[in-house]
Amino acid sequence: MATPKSQRIGIWIIAIVLTIGTLGSFLVMGLSVNNQANDQAALQKANTEYQAEVTKRNEKVDIQAKELSSKYYVDFSQYAKSNTSFSADDVKTLVKTDLKIGDGAEIKSDTDYNAYYIGWNPKGVIFDQSIADGALKSPLAGGNMITGWNEGVIGMKMGGIRELSIPSKLAYDNVAKSEDIPANTPLKFIVMVIPKVAEIPQVTIPQILLDYYQSQSTSS
Repeated sequence: MATPKSQRIGIWIIAIVLTIGTLGSFLVMGLSVNNQANDQAALQKANTEYQAEVTKRNEKVDIQAKELSSKYYVDFSQYAKSNTSFSADDVKTLVKTDLKIGDGAEIKSDTDYNAYYIGWNPKGVIFDQSIADGALKSPLAGGNMITGWNEGVIGMKMGGIRELSIPSKLAYDNVAKSEDIPANTPLKFIVMVIPKVAEIPQVTIPQILLDYYQSQSTSS
């Protein structure tokens, strides 16, 4: 028996709707894949450019460090083996011992300066230092150190070298900083102060990378 015309029209409408729906699904999937590809490409581009800028900065830092090392290494390196053990009980107050008097401007509480250093604990173990592989690393920016350091360099002249014996209360007090600096540990430093060097700014991380890493940490 032949299908009534009204039914045939209904079947065609259903078929058309299903076809349009299927094509729409494929279109949405295609756009999603395309957007993901675009996002991935943008992410990769931002990361490549960021890494290139970081490499350039590191090269500038290395060049600066080598130039400064050639100027200050000879004077400072002669104290590289000064890390002898000492009695923690003997370090009750801040003791400042000048090893070399500088010939530059005097350090005051608000002076901007850089410094090379060697730091060790009562056992004579060096926990950090500026000397590595026969050269000096980038100097440390002074001013925001432990209290004993901040107070201990006052009065030094640029180019000067001083040994600091710092009681625990002026170091990290009752806070354990690391395995080599347990709580209530007095410290010793040899510090060389030099004029403030040109700052090489850190590279700003692109927002797209920050957003990506944040999304990854949130989803993990």
